[in-house]
Amino acid sequence: MNNQRWMSQNFFAFYMTWGIFLPYWTGFLVEAKGLTISQASLIMSCSLAIRGISTLFAFPYIARKWSSKRVLDLFAILSLLIMLLFIPASSFSSLLVVTLLFSFFFPALMPALDSVAGILLQHGQLHYGQSRSYGSLGFVVMVFIASVITGQFGDMAILWLLLGGLILLVLLNTRPAPAVLLEKPKGASANKFSVKKLLQAPNFLIVLIIAILLQGAHASYYNYGYIYLQELGVAKYYIGLIINIGVFFEILFFAKSDRLFGHWKPANLLLVAAIGSTLRWLMVSLVPTIPIFIVSQSLHAVSFALAHFAVILFFTQNLQKEQIPNAQGMYNAFAMGWSTAILTLFGGFLYEMEPRLAFLGMTVCTVPALFLALYLRKKA
Repeated sequence: MNNQRWMSQNFFAFYMTWGIFLPYWTGFLVEAKGLTISQASLIMSCSLAIRGISTLFAFPYIARKWSSKRVLDLFAILSLLIMLLFIPASSFSSLLVVTLLFSFFFPALMPALDSVAGILLQHGQLHYGQSRSYGSLGFVVMVFIASVITGQFGDMAILWLLLGGLILLVLLNTRPAPAVLLEKPKGASANKFSVKKLLQAPNFLIVLIIAILLQGAHASYYNYGYIYLQELGVAKYYIGLIINIGVFFEILFFAKSDRLFGHWKPANLLLVAAIGSTLRWLMVSLVPTIPIFIVSQSLHAVSFALAHFAVILFFTQNLQKEQIPNAQGMYNAFAMGWSTAILTLFGGFLYEMEPRLAFLGMTVCTVPALFLALYLRKKA
């Protein structure tokens, strides 16, 4: 199979499931399972912490022992099996336990896929942005489907949609994979893991900190955006459409990113991302209206997609092949996991005081990221 097509289809299948879990799961716990916002926030924060442990330790360890294809298969199958446990779970404690188990395996598919993409990219067998745009397209498709179905059948449908998406993901993983992904790590490369050495790589730590701040700043949007739009009076049928506006711009960015930004320095890309992210959260918080929220969605291409592309570009340009899974694990653990977990609790506290404060509070991350990006730009 064509490597570009294989990677595109895998991104599409995974982000279809992510398009259910990310924007809808807090709402599912509240509306379908009867938890309070505080209880749901605690569960999601704990799940992000577990996600960080998994992507920082479990994923890199397994990636050093097994082939990339086998790693993908393992995490996909275990995610599907654990998802079945959500059907009987109804109490806070049972939902907490099952969510923690699910969060140990399911989100690890993200760094696994990006590591695979990084390997193919280093071998000159992939245009990352083009394939990643299919992931965003899958996200859009499922968010739209979920918004329509939940409006018709209620929030319990979120569970069945995610279960169906995971079944599709497992089935797609039965296809033949590119040969380089079937190779098992050998010898010194398989055991070569040094956090100290990775942190000593030029500018790696600065890039990681900027990524932590920028990606973590999406915590309020990811966890409370669905509820916030309901607060603004948006019908459930239209919430998915509004969320999809941001992903639509994300798709446009990824589709053109290789050609337009592939030659840019990661430092310059991170600076633009920090500026756009700060502007986005200021718009949402200072002018709490539906039209401004819709307009701010265009900045998702900058606050998330551009920042993510810059990190992937930095990894592939500055790290060795055997370092990429470890770097991806750290990036996903700290930037996509633990920072978001902490800021979810912070955002939840602010949201209960005043909903728009949850978004304004995210600028405590984006402004320092802006100054760090300026420093990196001068240093690089």
